Amino acid sequence: MSEPGSLLRSLSGRPAARNFHTFVINEIGVAIVSGKFAVGTILPSDAEMMASYGVSRTVLREALRTLEAKGMVEARPKVGTRVSQRSRWNLFDQQVLAWHFEAELEAEFLVGLFDIRAALETRAADLAARRRTAEQIRLLKYWVHQMELVNGDVESHALAVLEVHRVIAEASGNPLLRSAIGLVELTLALVAVAGSEAERAAARVALTTLSRELIEMIEAGDAPGAVAAMRAIIEFGGRRALEGRRPGAARGTR
Repeated sequence: MSEPGSLLRSLSGRPAARNFHTFVINEIGVAIVSGKFAVGTILPSDAEMMASYGVSRTVLREALRTLEAKGMVEARPKVGTRVSQRSRWNLFDQQVLAWHFEAELEAEFLVGLFDIRAALETRAADLAARRRTAEQIRLLKYWVHQMELVNGDVESHALAVLEVHRVIAEASGNPLLRSAIGLVELTLALVAVAGSEAERAAARVALTTLSRELIEMIEAGDAPGAVAAMRAIIEFGGRRALEGRRPGAARGTR
């Protein structure tokens, strides 16, 4: 799950194409985030993990080096590979964020996710209202129309929402804001599966309406209005994610 949209495309349950390297990284990454491999503990030996995941030593070591680069593990001579403290994890890394979808998330972490998203995306909305081009407005209208057309399809609706936010980030003209799309995708996935099927359907309708209002503000060049509309979307999503939180339970559509 390293490409934008990969997490949302998994909501349908369709298996994604993968290679051994990606498979092992995802398996170990999810195990760390979920607590199966607890912070501060030493990972199983190479031989054990090679047998568990059915991969060669080369593939395993490459995966562990990737995880070390993300701050999640630390290899120590004569000790083994230890799971790093959470404070060292690169939580803005798209894969690391995606792995959190499989974990039992604390309310504090969820609140933090939406707080950071609000700080970044309200600024993106402000800039987009000032800098948007006619082509970007056309794309925003196209994607919100797709949200209306595919309302009954969880995955397609969520992907259309993601595209709206990606275009707004592009319209902001700030490359750092564009790099936050992984955080946005995780929150959209959490909202998409929160609650009962009836609640999820109602949430998709509400989100489509809120998104259309946001695009209208951006098209009109109303920066304060765009900021308020973006904040309303994020606050709505934050409430849905917290209300739909099911500690220890499987995700609604997984």
